[in-house]
Amino acid sequence: MGFRETLEDKYRDILSKYLEDKNEQALYQGQKLSRKLIEHHIGPEEIISLHKFVIVENGYREDNILHSFDILLEVMMGYGLAYREHQSLRSEQLALKSEIEVAAKMQQTLLRTVKPQIDGLDIGVISVPARQMNGDYYHFIKDEHQCLGVAIADVIGKGIPAALSMSMIKYGMDSFPEGQKSPKDILESLNRVVEQNVDPSMFITMCYGVYDPKSHYFTYASAGHEPGFFYMSTQQKFQDLEAKGLLLGIDKRTKYKEFGHQLEVGDMVILLSDGVSECRTQEGFIEREDLMAMIYDYIHMSAQEIVTNIYKDLERLQDFELRDDFTLIILRRVD
Repeated sequence: MGFRETLEDKYRDILSKYLEDKNEQALYQGQKLSRKLIEHHIGPEEIISLHKFVIVENGYREDNILHSFDILLEVMMGYGLAYREHQSLRSEQLALKSEIEVAAKMQQTLLRTVKPQIDGLDIGVISVPARQMNGDYYHFIKDEHQCLGVAIADVIGKGIPAALSMSMIKYGMDSFPEGQKSPKDILESLNRVVEQNVDPSMFITMCYGVYDPKSHYFTYASAGHEPGFFYMSTQQKFQDLEAKGLLLGIDKRTKYKEFGHQLEVGDMVILLSDGVSECRTQEGFIEREDLMAMIYDYIHMSAQEIVTNIYKDLERLQDFELRDDFTLIILRRVD
């Protein structure tokens, strides 16, 4: 039974207890009831109508009717105070919402990156925040030799703190000298930036890789990031992009190892955040095999169409409610 259905009984009980012995405890109960009335959007006119109904229904004597207004007055005073508090909180929430919207737009501007054009490489990327602020980060860097650097990172956490940490990663990436291209060097430098500048309670996972279009070799290193996939076209087989490494921000002396894969025509490198691999449905988390099967279903499409369709499928599985930031990147050699 809902609050409105029980309101009449609650009010009658408070009123009768007060009229019995004029106990101030009943007045206090009237104050408490006021907050419930606000929460359930019951207006002052409904309260007065309820008071009148209870008096008429119970046939109170004239002296009791007079004393009953003590309860009505207490309820209405409490209602007024609660309403002012409610309006004040609502104004604060609207102001905060506006500030978050501005911050989200600023974050989009700060973290914006352009999907580059690389001869012989088909690139697909999609990144969708679970909330207004994105705790995932991806970035493309194209150097003078046409080599493509690709970064994907994920803050352990959500909301504004995660977004601020992502801005720190972007700052670190932008500050590197042009010649510093080795994935392990990138991660080691970023690790020092994070350890010195990000709150100790915030940890960041990251994978950084470089694709050389001349040798068709993809070199990468990982700082505890969700393993991606390497797809071998001739064998129609997926392989995990295994790369162990400590999360950014734990120990500034951490060293990272590099790994690599040779890409033949049709081969793909798939990078992702845990919002993709840890998609939660009513039956539980999806398996990595399920994700590989989804990718294979769309293998005949362009890289961008693949990531877009996978996002739509996983969004549908979660009843169109993302529980974590979602980032998926595909690099496919086409020539």
